[in-house]
Amino acid sequence: MIIREIEQRDNPVIEKVIRDVFPEFNLPMVGTAYEDDETPKMFESYQGNREVYYVIEVNGEVVGGAGVKQLKDFDDNICELQKMYFSPIARGKGYGKVLLKKCIETAKKLGYKKCYLESASQLKAAIHIYEDFGFKHLEKPIGNTGHYSCGVWMIKDL
Repeated sequence: MIIREIEQRDNPVIEKVIRDVFPEFNLPMVGTAYEDDETPKMFESYQGNREVYYVIEVNGEVVGGAGVKQLKDFDDNICELQKMYFSPIARGKGYGKVLLKKCIETAKKLGYKKCYLESASQLKAAIHIYEDFGFKHLEKPIGNTGHYSCGVWMIKDL
């Protein structure tokens, strides 16, 4: 298993990984990462300052990813954990925990003081991992992610 920064050649594969999760878990496709303009061009979407997207590669195949980026329209000391998705073959192997740890460490190095995320209640395993890492539930969303169909909002002090 290799964690590395996304490359342009990864765009179609990570787009498929992300979008395939939505029908699998019966998640809304509107108001979520499914319809984000960034999803088909993940490499290009994470080239600014204080942002990065990592992919996990297993046996030469990209099987998941996650990134951190400034939370849109909010305090500049809060980043958002974004687009953390895995193909079915990558789940249950601890990759999510390893990648989440890497994203949190990176967020700290980039100078963020808190990390925010949005999820869906159907993604129970992911939410459990976030809780184990110290993320606390919020009553309502913060920032302006455009993901109005997400019903789980969490934040963690870094």
